[in-house]
Amino acid sequence: MEKKKTYVKPVMESEMFVPQTYVAACGDHGVVYKFKCDAGNGVWGSVYQETNGTPGLQTGRRGDKRIALYGFLTGFHSCDIEHEADSNDGFYDGYYCAHGNTDNPVSVIIWKGPDGDNVHCTTNLDQDSWETVKS
Repeated sequence: MEKKKTYVKPVMESEMFVPQTYVAACGDHGVVYKFKCDAGNGVWGSVYQETNGTPGLQTGRRGDKRIALYGFLTGFHSCDIEHEADSNDGFYDGYYCAHGNTDNPVSVIIWKGPDGDNVHCTTNLDQDSWETVKS
């Protein structure tokens, strides 16, 4: 007995292409951090950037670099505003000293603004907990 061959019509299977919903725009630098400038709660003081790699504030000849002096018009005071800062702007460890008193420094994270010329500090040292948005 001869086996009969049966015709099977060819079938083409296809999948639908679904594009990704996120497309990077030109100039995309990563994330934007949201944080509140709250160091000192509006009290004038001095801000030092950690520059010598030794834990805690050290001042003097080889100590940390003071970037905002104590004084009514020249000193640092928190603006109490939530800022949005590009991750490429740079964030630095530092210390806030109320009324310029270096006996009780408060650890802060410093952001110098998008142009590096405006000091803002937050006492929220856990940068991973900051809200982020895509730039």
